[in-house]
Amino acid sequence: MARFAGRALVKKARRRRDPRYKTPQASMDESKTLTATKDPKTFLDERGARVSPPVGWVCVRPGDPGLTRRVKAAGPSWTVVERKGKKLFSHGVWAPAANVGAARDALESERADPAYARRLASDAKRRAVAQADYVEDFRAEVLKFLRFSARYEAYAGTLAEAVSDHATPVGSGTVARTQRIPIERRAEAALIAWMRHQTTAYDNMDVARVKGERRRVRAYLAEISRAVLDLHRGPSVHAPAACPLCMAIARIHRAKVSDAAE
Repeated sequence: MARFAGRALVKKARRRRDPRYKTPQASMDESKTLTATKDPKTFLDERGARVSPPVGWVCVRPGDPGLTRRVKAAGPSWTVVERKGKKLFSHGVWAPAANVGAARDALESERADPAYARRLASDAKRRAVAQADYVEDFRAEVLKFLRFSARYEAYAGTLAEAVSDHATPVGSGTVARTQRIPIERRAEAALIAWMRHQTTAYDNMDVARVKGERRRVRAYLAEISRAVLDLHRGPSVHAPAACPLCMAIARIHRAKVSDAAE
């Protein structure tokens, strides 16, 4: 009898290790964040166990944050995410169908009110003003960091504008959009990143897939970029054709002329 019991335990353990094995449907009385799998209705909990949505739950796809907030506020829900590198990507929120339906109906009623459209327009205008102010402040910080001499003052303006145009758009994901560091450090980091791509061979480098190697390469190129910047801060003159930054700025000017001609 003991031998049969032992076999049953081994069989059960093997079944749990099988990726096709799913735990019974989890309780629906708590909210949690789960990890997505290849099966759209199977997720991994914090212990790595495979779980499926409770009966009567439906998925709210990402893309409507207003609906997602209401569904989460209405009661228990499961937020399903996938990690890619350092970023998390949403696969939607699962919640009771009744909660989702009620939230959607309430939201549609609110959005049908003319006051909602006016509020949206007001919010958009406010965000546009805030964005314009931020771009101006960011550009000023880039200029402050550059500290180019009078001989290269025009270069500084062109460079600050190019870096700001690239780094400040909402949703760009650049260091300029982070709030974790002061704006002066954001400006410096964004400038060095721009130079890494525009004035060095970084984009064509075959960096070894070794932990820390890419960071080491970036640090090395950052030192070169700082040395190039120093060439434009003093009274000395150098040949533009031999300067990667001068050549990059010349490309910017040619692109502007080309755009204006079209």
